[in-house]
Amino acid sequence: MNRILNLLNIQIPIVQAGMIWCSGWELAHAVSEAGGLGVIGAGSLYPDELRKHIREFKIRSQKPFAVNVPLLYPDIDAHMAIIMEESVPVVITSAGNPKLWTAQLKSKGCKVMHVVSTLRFALKAQEAGVDAVIAEGFEAGGHNGREETTSMVLIPLIAKFISIPLVAAGGIATGAQMAAAFALGAEAVQIGSRFVASTESSAHINFKQRVVLTQEGETQLVLKKLTPVRLIKNAFYKQIEDAENRGADTHELAKILGKARAKKGMYEGDLTEGELEIGQVSALIQDIKPAAEIIHDIYTEFIHHIKKLNAYTI
Repeated sequence: MNRILNLLNIQIPIVQAGMIWCSGWELAHAVSEAGGLGVIGAGSLYPDELRKHIREFKIRSQKPFAVNVPLLYPDIDAHMAIIMEESVPVVITSAGNPKLWTAQLKSKGCKVMHVVSTLRFALKAQEAGVDAVIAEGFEAGGHNGREETTSMVLIPLIAKFISIPLVAAGGIATGAQMAAAFALGAEAVQIGSRFVASTESSAHINFKQRVVLTQEGETQLVLKKLTPVRLIKNAFYKQIEDAENRGADTHELAKILGKARAKKGMYEGDLTEGELEIGQVSALIQDIKPAAEIIHDIYTEFIHHIKKLNAYTI
């Protein structure tokens, strides 16, 4: 029995990540309709915009969906009020203390999953009462853990010490990788980068095409003095790299980062001065296609590899 399928009331154990500037209702709708869990990313939405995205989804589908909420964002109180008013079935929290909202969300009937990058945080999330943990390895795009623990180590480490369901994230874009995550103890996977390069993603076409062209070694985790983030190497990345190499402090790094840098890159398509957040697995992404096709391809390959492993004998 797969506990994630039962918990989320979905057919396929694939959770779409709530990537900022890429995860509007269109992508969430496409993923949920295909049997996975579609996710609206609240991190790049003002409260009124979040309500609009939730309602646009609900007009078109009766399927389960989630909202991803970074707990450190300034509009967190308004976001949470809207989520509870709109009866969002699943909430994914990240970048903060899960104790702050888990009990209140669950009292309103929400299922809660929390994103972690270490065993210590996973245990704290379990103690806070979350329904499942999403373990995100160092390979992931966007904001990441300072510890740089890879998915191959993080997933089995957390699976060994928690009793609630585990969702694996970070460096997963194929069925083979999904099968590997299950072998390590996961009951579902969360996928971000592969869905950035989807038809329904709200990312700018320039960014989608850049993701498809990204090669091995073209992403790097930077800004560890502020909030660690994995970026495609471009002119903006080079500014950050040069500043960090000369020992820039947090004030200087924040000044270089400025405001709306991620919006400029991922949503507006400025590939030179924008912040281009994507995972290492982008090296395996070679086309832009509908989310339903992405899910079908990944899950078909996953089943193939599971059957192959089940048939293997020593």
